[in-house]
This record gives sequence, C-alpha cells and structure tokens, in this order.
Amino acid sequence: MRTLQVDLGERSYPIYIGSGLLARSGEFFIEHKLSVKSPVLIVTDENVAPLYLNVVETSLQNAGYRTVSVTVKAGEKSKSLEVYENLMTAAIEGGLDRRSVVVALGGGVIGDLAGFVAATYMRGVTFVQMPTTILAHDSSVGGKVAVNHRLAKNMIGAFHQPELVLYDVDSLQTLPPRDVRAGLSEMVKHGLIWDAAFAAWCREHTAELLALDPDALGYGLTQGCSVKAQVVSVDEREQGLRAILNLGHTLGHAIEATGGYGEFLHGEAISIGMAAAAKLAVNRGRAPKLYEETVALLGGYGLPTAMPGQLKADELVHAMMHDKKFKEQQMVFVLPVDIGKVEIVDDVTLEEVHRVIAELKEEEPHV
Repeated sequence: MRTLQVDLGERSYPIYIGSGLLARSGEFFIEHKLSVKSPVLIVTDENVAPLYLNVVETSLQNAGYRTVSVTVKAGEKSKSLEVYENLMTAAIEGGLDRRSVVVALGGGVIGDLAGFVAATYMRGVTFVQMPTTILAHDSSVGGKVAVNHRLAKNMIGAFHQPELVLYDVDSLQTLPPRDVRAGLSEMVKHGLIWDAAFAAWCREHTAELLALDPDALGYGLTQGCSVKAQVVSVDEREQGLRAILNLGHTLGHAIEATGGYGEFLHGEAISIGMAAAAKLAVNRGRAPKLYEETVALLGGYGLPTAMPGQLKADELVHAMMHDKKFKEQQMVFVLPVDIGKVEIVDDVTLEEVHRVIAELKEEEPHV
C-alpha cells in the first residue's frame, strides 16, 4: 500500500492506494476515530453497487457501524439538485447526525455529489472518498464538490476536504475500456502541467496502462495523486496555483454541457480541451511541437483531440460564458509553455476561441 499526504494544516488527510482496501473499510474508519455511534451514509451508483457496495457495507458493519446506502443512476446527469435533494432526504430519514460520515463509493460523479451532500448536511459532516475509477484519482483529491446546473457544470458547489481517500486499485479491473481511456486523460494532464518526466513516462507506458497492468497503474496513480496533492497543499481554494489543474477544462466543461452531460465522458471532453489549449498556445506564438506532442500523447491512448463536427461553436462559447472562469468578456485559460509547464492567461478573446474551435474541427479525429 502506498500512502500520500495532502498537507492542509488541520484539514490534512491521507490518500491510501493499494489492493483490497475496500474490504478493510471498517479498519480504516476505526483507525481514523470516526464515530461508531452515528449512522454512515454510503452513496454509490447502479454500476458500482453490484460490485462493491456489499463489500464496504459488510466491512463497516463488522466494525460496528450502522450503514444507510443509496444507489443513484450512473452518469453525469445524477449530479443534479433533484438527486441531491433525494440524498438529503435519505440522510435525514436515516438519522445522520453531526458526527456521521458520508461515503462516496464510485467515480468522479459520485465523489462530487456525495461530497456536496457532506459539505451541506447540517452545515458540514465528515466525508470519505472511495474512488473506483481511474478518473477519480484526480477528482477524489482536493475537496472540490458540486452538482451541475443545466447551463453550467459544477456551478453549485463548495470546498469540502475528505477525512481520507481509500483508493482500492482492484476496483479498476472492472472498468469498461472507454472509461479506462477517459480516466487516463487526467493522469496525462498531471504530467503536462507539472512533470515533463512523468508525461514522458505516460507516453512510454501507454500499452501497460491501457491493459491495467497493476504495477504501471500503481505508479501512475501515485504520481498523479502526488501532483494534485502538491498543488492543493499550496492553494486549497484556487486563488492562484491550483488553477493550473484546469488545463483543458474551460472548453472541456462546455463540451460536456453542450452534449447534455451524456454524449461525452469527462475525460474525453478534457482531452479535446487540452488539445485546444495547446493549439491556442501555438496560435499565440509558442512552439508548434506543443500541439503536436500533446495530440500524439493523447491520441496514443485513443482519446479524442479533434472537435466533433456536431458541436456548434456558438453553443460552446455560450456555455463557456457561464463558466466560473469567464470574466469581463474574456476567458481564463491554462495554456502550455512547454511539456510539464503551463501558465494561466486571462485575456483570451472570444475571437481566439472561435478560431481554435474551427481549427480543431478540421483535424482528423483519433477515435
């Protein structure tokens, strides 16, 4: 088992990465002195529940905890105010109190949704992340929790750090290939923004990661989580440095929203967004290799980098104007300076965005 620490003073917490950890949930709860007398709410989805819910419930119950479990539909559409309200009802009816724990058992959607419940129930209760996807190695760390508005992704949310992150890598073996590829896009992102050597490692170990090789996965997830932990430890509430984690997200979130939170997986949309950021950087005078190397790296994982023809530029730009990063009629973008280094720019014009969208529509799709 590998252990990382997110250093946030009183809100610091560990990330445990290893095999068989879900079956030891009760052990970790006891170790972290989580209240045995207060009910635990487990939030999961219809894909994860048949595989791992019983494992977690059994472990917690054997350790003396009383559990209340709610299973929601899989997918981004569950990050809604309606589902949030249903979970709040379940928490109230289940007798959760201020010492209760909310568990997010699933991918990024479940982490965001359950985390927002934890952040707002009785003005905030303890939260434990149990990610079961590759993508969630990014989303489960850092305390960003939210639900979507129909006009904009993650517009209704909070910062609420977990008590711990319990990352059982065995759960990744049941992921569909498309989810594997989408999750690896965020792993690649961590190399592109922070660590050129890790980006090169991701390029050299593409086949092993796609095949879910345990050693490669363990190393890659640890490195990815380490980058996220370092950045969050410096800037918890995204007042500066943490914004670099948004590489590809300005346009990526617009792609998700325009597609109705169902047509594109998060990692797929972010992959296109990272290609767009590299293209924008080249248009602003950076070396052409930035775009070429970014597209080659993402394309090697079977990730999309061209703009799908059915997406309309005006609708994408409209969605971006509702983004939290839109200020004074200009977009805030994270742009690459080199592989492993990025900068935050706040003067990207709507004309530049339209140009990049048009250019990416002319590129050959990779998938």
